[in-house]
Amino acid sequence: MFNNLLDPLLNPLLNSMHPFLLTVLVAFCVSIITTIAYKLLTDQDLMRRLKAEMKEMQKEMKELKDHPEKMMAVQKKAMESNMKYMGKSMKPTLITFIPLIIIFGWMHAHLGFLPIIPDQDFMTTATFSDYDGLITLSTPDALTIISNSSQKVINKDASWVLNGPKGDYVLEYTFDGEIHTRNLIISDQLAYEEPQLSVKNSRLKSLNINNEKLKVLDLGFMKLGWLGTYIIFSLIFSMSLRKFLKIA
Repeated sequence: MFNNLLDPLLNPLLNSMHPFLLTVLVAFCVSIITTIAYKLLTDQDLMRRLKAEMKEMQKEMKELKDHPEKMMAVQKKAMESNMKYMGKSMKPTLITFIPLIIIFGWMHAHLGFLPIIPDQDFMTTATFSDYDGLITLSTPDALTIISNSSQKVINKDASWVLNGPKGDYVLEYTFDGEIHTRNLIISDQLAYEEPQLSVKNSRLKSLNINNEKLKVLDLGFMKLGWLGTYIIFSLIFSMSLRKFLKIA
């Protein structure tokens, strides 16, 4: 669903921009949309009045620290104003929530991991909850299984090393009369299947591909994925836009 909605718009950027720049661009665009939505969907005069009231009451509470009863009365009023402010803020938050989830889904599906590179060795692992027999991996002819196709499950895991050219593939895992499959993408671009595929109603828990996590922001002393990078720049853009547009 996420791919169908956003691929036509964002895939050209994905293939032409560094992941860091794309993450920053998305954070900037989303910040503009959510900030404008907040301004249009809230009564700014009321919001400014509520903020001023809360600020004044905080000042008053500091002055009344030696008078607990009076301070508690002011604190109660401050909490009422804060709850009213929060309630008014919920409308734009709820309206922008679904688009944000869609965008986050697309970013996780495209910027979460590095791809499996053509003609380089990679690993797939079957993880069990309770099984210590043999499991066999079957692949299309284009893929090469470097290790034995049948592996004994040791400490609940069985792994294979594979290699193959660019393409979309289906891997088939067979054990104890059960057959399970998962998709695999080998690509020189940012394209991959979700590395961990959970399995239900079986002793087999998951089928995994060893895609490494993509570090969108790498400063040497700090390495962040797309989510951490998005949050940092989203906060910067949002605070700057709110100040520029004088939003309460």
